[in-house]
Amino acid sequence: MIKPIELVIFDCDGVLVDSERIAVRVQVALGAQLGWPLGEDEVVARFIGRSHAAIREQVAERLGQETAAVWAERFEQLHREAVDAALVPVDGLLEALDEITLPTCVASSGSHEKMRHTLGRTGLYERFEGRIHSSTEVARGKPASDLFLYAAERMGVAPAACVVVEDSRPGVQAARAASMRALGYAGGLTSAEHLEGAGTVVFHDMRKLPALLQAM
Repeated sequence: MIKPIELVIFDCDGVLVDSERIAVRVQVALGAQLGWPLGEDEVVARFIGRSHAAIREQVAERLGQETAAVWAERFEQLHREAVDAALVPVDGLLEALDEITLPTCVASSGSHEKMRHTLGRTGLYERFEGRIHSSTEVARGKPASDLFLYAAERMGVAPAACVVVEDSRPGVQAARAASMRALGYAGGLTSAEHLEGAGTVVFHDMRKLPALLQAM
C-alpha cells in the first residue's frame, strides 16, 4: 500500500523563492569575467540544484583552486546584492502555503546563512523556522539521497510518507534515491522533460500544489 503523505519537504531556491534566475545571471557574469564563458542553459544544467561545494569543485576542475575561491567569494557578494534588490517568493507560493495543512520543512543545497537571507528577505523564514535543513549537514549533496533522508529523520517521518517539491534535475533524482515521491515544479528554469521520471508528478503552477498533495 502507498503510505499517506505525512510531510512535505520543500527545496528552497526556485521553489520557495524566485532566486534561481538571479543565480544564473550572476554565474554567467562570473564565467565571462573569470575565463569560463557559460550560457544560461549550461549554467542551469551544471549548477542549478547543486551545493556550493559541488559548484566550486566544477570551477576548480576547469580553472584551478585559486580561481574557484575567487569565484565563490564574488558569487556570494553579487548574489546577496541582487537578492536584496529584487528577490520575491515564487509566483503562487504564498497562496499554496496558506492552503497546505500537512507538516512541512525545507531541505536545500544552500547554506543556513544563505537561507536565512533569502527566506528572510521574502518573509518566509518564520514559516519554516526550526524546520530548515541544509546540504552542509550531510556527507553528500543532491542528487544523492542524504539530505532528504536527513530531513525526514529529523522530522520523525518515514521516507515513504514524504513528498518532495523540487525544481531541479538533481533534486528530483535525490528524491527518487531517497524512495520519496516528488512533485517537480516546471514553472522555473528547468524544463518538464528534465524533471519527469518514476514517482514524479510535474506541474507548472504553484497554486495547484495543494490539490496535487491532496490527490497523493
